[in-house]
Amino acid sequence: MPEPLTAPLVVEFPFTRSLGPVQSAFLTGLRERTVLGVRTTDGQVLVPPVEYDPRTAEEIRDLVEVAATGTVTTWAWNPAPRRGQPLRTPFAWALVRLDGADTALLHALDAPDSDTVRTGMRVRIRWAPERTGAITDIACFEPHDDGTTGPGAATAHTSPPGAFADPVTTITTPARLDYTYTPGRAQSRYLTALTGRRTVGERCPACRKVYVPPRGACPTCGVATDEEVEVGPRGTVTTYCVVNIKAKGQDIEVPYVYAHIALDGADLALHGRIAGIPYDRVRMGLRVEPVWTEGARYPDHYRPADEPDADYDTYKELL
Repeated sequence: MPEPLTAPLVVEFPFTRSLGPVQSAFLTGLRERTVLGVRTTDGQVLVPPVEYDPRTAEEIRDLVEVAATGTVTTWAWNPAPRRGQPLRTPFAWALVRLDGADTALLHALDAPDSDTVRTGMRVRIRWAPERTGAITDIACFEPHDDGTTGPGAATAHTSPPGAFADPVTTITTPARLDYTYTPGRAQSRYLTALTGRRTVGERCPACRKVYVPPRGACPTCGVATDEEVEVGPRGTVTTYCVVNIKAKGQDIEVPYVYAHIALDGADLALHGRIAGIPYDRVRMGLRVEPVWTEGARYPDHYRPADEPDADYDTYKELL
C-alpha cells in the first residue's frame, strides 16, 4: 500500500459586499479618524455599530461619535502572530470599550509583553498612516496614561455624526484559507496511479459498482471498498455544457466544452474538458480518450476517439 499523500493547499478569493448606511458611516468615519457608534432605543451606544437593535430587532440609525480612548475590558495574549494579523510582533487581542460606548470593540493592543496588559488598562487608538475606510484604519490600540481609571467622555468632531463627503459604500475583504490536505488511502491510490497515467477506482463488494475517484466506501451501500479496478482510458460523454465565460487565471479560449465522462468500466462519471473538435459538434455518447501533457498529474483534456458513438442505453444510468 502506498504511503498516504499530503499537499499544502490554499483557498483564496476576494469577498466584496455593499454597505448599508450605518456600516458606511462607521467605515467612512474611520477613514476620517472618527469612531461612530449607534444608539439603541433604550439609550445604549453600540461600537462597532449594527443596523438593527440586537434586543428588539428594530432598525436603528442614531449615529453617535465616541472617543478614540477607552478601557480594556478583557484580553488574550498572542505570542506568535500569523500572516495577515495586525502586528508582526507579539500583541494582545483586546476588547476595548471606547469612552462614550457601552459595548467593546475587538482589536490588537500593542504592548511590550503580557505582563504590561491588564483589564482596566487605559488605551487609545493608533491610526494607520494611510486609511481607506476599513477596520484596518485602526492600526491597533496602544497604552495611554491619561490619568483616569474609568471611562472618559466622548468628543464630537462632526455635525451631524456620520456626515462625510465621499462615503465608503462597498468593501472588499480578501478571504484565504491555508491548510494541508491528506487524501487518505483510497484517494492516495488514485493520485499515485495518475502519476503513471492510469485511472483507478474501487469496486463496492455489495452492489459491484466501480467508483472513480474512489472514496474508500460505497456512497450507496455504505460499506468499505478496497478492490482496486483500473478503468478507461477511453470513455463516453454522458452530459456536457458549453463554457462561454473565461475563468480568471485560465488561458483556455472560450467557447469550450466541459463534460461528464464515464470512463470504460466505471459507474460514475468524471469531469473533463473536451477539445480537438468544434464545440458545437460535441454530443452525448461521443467516445473520447485522454490527452496528457508532459509532467501533468491528470489529463489536460479529452479528444474524440476514432470510434462510433456509444448507444444511449450503455450510459443512460450514469446521467
